[in-house]
Amino acid sequence: MHLDVIQSLSIAGDSSKANDDRAGAGHAHAWVIDGATDLGEPGLLGNRGGAAWIAAEADRAFAAAPEDGSIEQTCRIVFEQVAARFAEQRTREPESWEIPSASFLAVAVADNVVDCAWLGDCAALLIRDGEATRIGPQRDIRDDETDLARSVSHHGLGSVKRSAPVLDVLRQARSRPGRQVLGIDPAGAEQIYYSSQPCVAGDELLLMTDGFVAVTDLYRLIDQAALPGLLVDGGLSGIATRLRAVEADDAECMRWPRFKQGDDATAIWLRVAA
Repeated sequence: MHLDVIQSLSIAGDSSKANDDRAGAGHAHAWVIDGATDLGEPGLLGNRGGAAWIAAEADRAFAAAPEDGSIEQTCRIVFEQVAARFAEQRTREPESWEIPSASFLAVAVADNVVDCAWLGDCAALLIRDGEATRIGPQRDIRDDETDLARSVSHHGLGSVKRSAPVLDVLRQARSRPGRQVLGIDPAGAEQIYYSSQPCVAGDELLLMTDGFVAVTDLYRLIDQAALPGLLVDGGLSGIATRLRAVEADDAECMRWPRFKQGDDATAIWLRVAA
């Protein structure tokens, strides 16, 4: 079996800044990556921020991974390569809050099975005969971040330049031990979640970073069951247009507490083929 790409889309939350998302596909595997937003100025890895750096390095590692390995083997390779590149390129010892990290979700298809691996809040749907089934993490995984944003909303949310109290809260959260993310420690691969589902030729897969899946999970603008029909009617760009419109209407981030008006939003839509 293999994967055919139908569409992919990746739009920055702020066009003046780097897009910290990545998406890609090989013969039989595909992935989305969401670099955790930088909480300070570049310098640890030269002129590039840590979020864009880790997204690019992980994307490169997924693309280069052998096609005949299991998804577990692929993920271990990605973690090892990211760790090795960080050791080579870092300019100094990092503060705990600036260590690059990312959420990711990857899939691989073989023998009428789709294997899924993830850490963090990226999401995926398996679509068959117009019906969508969630694979990977479930939709409530963003609740902790929403609660955190709500707790500091009186300091102002959505601004390009965060206030000191908001930045302090974010740095504390980023520094907490036990975060399950794609990072610079190869041992982190032992924390990856896995699942497997039957699939058949003609099934479709939709992989999304949290900035894209917010249209269903955070804003509840679109019901998950409606996504397959919307994909057919307007593709990924049609959904993205609705996403950005609702974010613009809540520029102060008060109706939906969040730390920036618009997040990087990335999705890749694929079809399983024999």
